[in-house]
Amino acid sequence: MDDVTDAVEDYVKAIYSLERRTAAPVSTSALAERLDVSPGSASAMVKKLAGMKLVRHMRYRGFVLTPLGRRLALEVLRHHRLLELYLAEAFEMPWDQVHEEAEALEHVLSEELEELIARKLGDPKVDPHGDPIPNRDGSIDELETVALADLGTGDRGEFVRISDSDPAMLRYLSARDIKPGQTIEVRDKQPFGGPVFVRIARREHALGGSLAQAMRVLPSARRSPR
Repeated sequence: MDDVTDAVEDYVKAIYSLERRTAAPVSTSALAERLDVSPGSASAMVKKLAGMKLVRHMRYRGFVLTPLGRRLALEVLRHHRLLELYLAEAFEMPWDQVHEEAEALEHVLSEELEELIARKLGDPKVDPHGDPIPNRDGSIDELETVALADLGTGDRGEFVRISDSDPAMLRYLSARDIKPGQTIEVRDKQPFGGPVFVRIARREHALGGSLAQAMRVLPSARRSPR
């Protein structure tokens, strides 16, 4: 589509993320908050996206991506996550810094360069934060995970992903050598959003409630395809 701008790509990517989080139609207010824009700006862009057949309004409920919009969102996400992994592996850039660089580069990455990067990296399945990289055909393999905060005392699982939107959280985990792919066991929990005490790689850690909510875990009853 010739009229797809950087802003259009940012909006469909944000809508996709919100749909994944709530499994429900997205509201203009939620989209505005996600992108840190005014509700009026978000509403105007949603109208534009509807005109481009990228979103569909659900009466009194919000809007959802159309198949065309979802395909565009996943294409942008593929660019973003491949770039994050390439920056981390080729340049050893810390995982708390790759997000901002990928945000800028995802809009200008050609399909030819995308393919070269994917082949160079061995067609990876996840980015440095554990987020799945969409496939070439526009599909994506999303694991059904739970928040670490939702596990009970004594539960175990594999830490598989965390959002790249909070660099401070990523730096905190990195300083403690906590990363996706590790087995995690809940040793104790404090109520009312208090810290979660866990064991990872033979070490004990106290993780704040907001961090435990952001960390996604595949419970031990299920196996990861990694």
